Amino acid sequence: MLVVLSLGLVLCAAGVALLLNLFGAGDYAIRRVTSRSLGELAPGFAASRNGFRTYASLIIAVGALAIGIAIENGIVVIVSAVVFAAASVVAIAGEVTTYRALKR
Repeated sequence: MLVVLSLGLVLCAAGVALLLNLFGAGDYAIRRVTSRSLGELAPGFAASRNGFRTYASLIIAVGALAIGIAIENGIVVIVSAVVFAAASVVAIAGEVTTYRALKR
Protein backbone atom coordinates (compact mmCIF):
# COMPACT_ATOMS: atom_id res chain seq x y z
CA MET A 1 0.00 0.00 0.00
CA LEU A 2 3.02 2.27 0.31
CA VAL A 3 3.29 2.41 -3.48
CA VAL A 4 -0.37 3.44 -3.82
CA LEU A 5 0.07 6.08 -1.12
CA SER A 6 3.20 7.42 -2.81
CA LEU A 7 1.47 7.55 -6.18
CA GLY A 8 -1.46 9.41 -4.64
CA LEU A 9 0.82 11.94 -3.00
CA VAL A 10 2.74 12.55 -6.23
CA LEU A 11 -0.49 12.99 -8.20
CA CYS A 12 -1.92 15.39 -5.62
CA ALA A 13 1.31 17.40 -5.55
CA ALA A 14 1.43 17.58 -9.35
CA GLY A 15 -2.24 18.57 -9.54
CA VAL A 16 -1.82 21.31 -6.94
CA ALA A 17 1.31 22.60 -8.73
CA LEU A 18 -0.64 22.80 -11.99
CA LEU A 19 -3.77 24.25 -10.39
CA LEU A 20 -1.90 26.98 -8.52
CA ASN A 21 0.59 27.51 -11.35
CA LEU A 22 3.51 26.97 -8.99
CA PHE A 23 6.80 27.91 -10.63
CA GLY A 24 4.88 28.53 -13.87
CA ALA A 25 4.01 24.83 -14.21
CA GLY A 26 0.46 25.50 -15.38
CA ASP A 27 1.47 28.09 -17.96
CA TYR A 28 4.23 25.81 -19.23
CA ALA A 29 1.84 22.87 -19.59
CA ILE A 30 -0.74 24.98 -21.43
CA ARG A 31 1.90 26.46 -23.73
CA ARG A 32 3.80 23.23 -24.47
CA VAL A 33 1.14 20.51 -24.22
CA THR A 34 -2.53 21.43 -24.16
CA SER A 35 -2.51 24.25 -26.74
CA ARG A 36 -0.91 22.06 -29.43
CA SER A 37 -2.83 20.15 -32.04
CA LEU A 38 -2.95 16.37 -31.69
CA GLY A 39 -2.88 15.18 -35.26
CA GLU A 40 -6.19 16.27 -36.74
CA LEU A 41 -7.61 17.34 -33.37
CA ALA A 42 -7.43 21.04 -32.63
CA PRO A 43 -6.58 22.23 -29.12
CA GLY A 44 -9.63 21.81 -26.96
CA PHE A 45 -11.01 22.73 -23.58
CA ALA A 46 -7.74 21.96 -21.79
CA ALA A 47 -6.05 24.82 -23.65
CA SER A 48 -8.30 27.33 -21.84
CA ARG A 49 -7.61 28.48 -18.29
CA ASN A 50 -10.89 27.05 -16.94
CA GLY A 51 -10.40 23.79 -18.81
CA PHE A 52 -6.89 23.44 -17.48
CA ARG A 53 -8.13 23.99 -13.93
CA THR A 54 -10.77 21.32 -14.47
CA TYR A 55 -8.21 18.79 -15.64
CA ALA A 56 -5.87 19.70 -12.77
CA SER A 57 -8.73 19.01 -10.35
CA LEU A 58 -9.18 15.60 -12.02
CA ILE A 59 -5.52 14.83 -11.30
CA ILE A 60 -5.97 15.85 -7.67
CA ALA A 61 -9.13 13.72 -7.38
CA VAL A 62 -7.31 10.64 -8.72
CA GLY A 63 -4.48 11.27 -6.27
CA ALA A 64 -6.91 11.65 -3.38
CA LEU A 65 -8.64 8.43 -4.45
CA ALA A 66 -5.31 6.60 -4.33
CA ILE A 67 -4.55 8.07 -0.92
CA GLY A 68 -7.99 7.05 0.36
CA ILE A 69 -7.46 3.50 -0.86
CA ALA A 70 -3.98 3.36 0.67
CA ILE A 71 -5.09 4.56 4.10
CA GLU A 72 -8.31 2.54 3.87
CA ASN A 73 -10.56 5.52 4.51
CA GLY A 74 -13.95 5.09 2.87
CA ILE A 75 -14.98 8.72 3.25
CA VAL A 76 -11.93 9.95 1.32
CA VAL A 77 -12.56 7.37 -1.42
CA ILE A 78 -16.22 8.37 -1.77
CA VAL A 79 -15.58 12.13 -1.74
CA SER A 80 -12.74 11.89 -4.25
CA ALA A 81 -14.83 9.65 -6.53
CA VAL A 82 -17.70 12.17 -6.42
CA VAL A 83 -15.31 15.06 -7.16
CA PHE A 84 -13.81 13.05 -10.04
CA ALA A 85 -17.27 12.36 -11.48
CA ALA A 86 -18.34 16.00 -11.20
CA ALA A 87 -15.11 17.31 -12.76
CA SER A 88 -15.45 14.73 -15.54
CA VAL A 89 -18.92 16.04 -16.38
CA VAL A 90 -17.57 19.60 -16.47
CA ALA A 91 -14.64 18.52 -18.68
CA ILE A 92 -16.87 16.64 -21.13
CA ALA A 93 -19.29 19.55 -21.36
CA GLY A 94 -16.40 21.95 -21.92
CA GLU A 95 -14.88 19.76 -24.63
CA VAL A 96 -18.23 19.48 -26.43
CA THR A 97 -18.76 23.26 -26.26
CA THR A 98 -15.23 23.92 -27.52
CA TYR A 99 -15.60 21.42 -30.35
CA ARG A 100 -18.92 22.90 -31.45
CA ALA A 101 -17.42 26.41 -31.42
CA LEU A 102 -14.51 25.24 -33.60
CA LYS A 103 -16.84 23.69 -36.17
CA ARG A 104 -18.55 27.03 -36.83
